[in-house]
Amino acid sequence: MNYIRSIFDCIHFTRRYNQYKEKCKRKVIVFIREVKPVFDLINRKKELLDVNRPLPKYTVKSLREKLLLEWTYNTNAIEGNTLTINETKVVLEGITVGGKTLREHLEVLNHRDAIQFVEEIVQKGDPLSEWQIKNLHRLVLKGIDDDYAGVYRDQQVFISGAKHIPPAPFLIKEEMEKLLVWYEQAVTEKLHPVARGAMLHAIFVGIHPFIDGNGRTARLLLNLELMKEGFPPIVIKVENRLAYYEALDKAHTKKEYDDFIELVKSEVEDSLNLYLDAINKNA
Repeated sequence: MNYIRSIFDCIHFTRRYNQYKEKCKRKVIVFIREVKPVFDLINRKKELLDVNRPLPKYTVKSLREKLLLEWTYNTNAIEGNTLTINETKVVLEGITVGGKTLREHLEVLNHRDAIQFVEEIVQKGDPLSEWQIKNLHRLVLKGIDDDYAGVYRDQQVFISGAKHIPPAPFLIKEEMEKLLVWYEQAVTEKLHPVARGAMLHAIFVGIHPFIDGNGRTARLLLNLELMKEGFPPIVIKVENRLAYYEALDKAHTKKEYDDFIELVKSEVEDSLNLYLDAINKNA
């Protein structure tokens, strides 16, 4: 009897979950009206890169080290880390920089570990999940704020300089579920990887699910999406910070994502050019 009851309980739970998922799908905001950016040039460059793969082993190694450094430096600098790119390099090599805070050192080392986790996900081909997102954030905030590392916020937060106000804490779980439902929809899968990755980043930052580290986590998610599709990781440069923030706020307040997608598209082209230049030098 207990066994039969367990079966019925399981069926009931499954039905309720599926009903919730369908309800969630109906309630999901249509996050994009029309994606206008054209990706023909990027597609051609990506095809040229694919034709020349695999690249020489030491070329791949040096490209990875270059992008890991630039990605880590810029993503932290956007958030106010004062380490220079050369100081970031020596921290990655295990050297302490005098006059800099422990937090600034941890932000570099944590981001390196988070990149390694992104690379593991790509190699395994695992689909995006809430667990991955929380674990990425846990790595970003490890040793900096362990109480909130990988844990959704329980307080209201505001984004400095932005018109957009993130949702209240009690709505975060539902908003993150909506994000994952949006991500799994067929229409989302048909988006160009650059548009899909940019929108994943923008929607996630709009939710701002964590107390701290949302920007770094969002940029990790963006590159995770691109790398899954065979693109090299991109670097959103600190000198483009103002345009980056303005494009994000426009996406959040007006649900217009074109400016942000264009910004990401430009950085994708830069990374592709870096790889194609390496191919030409090896020719």
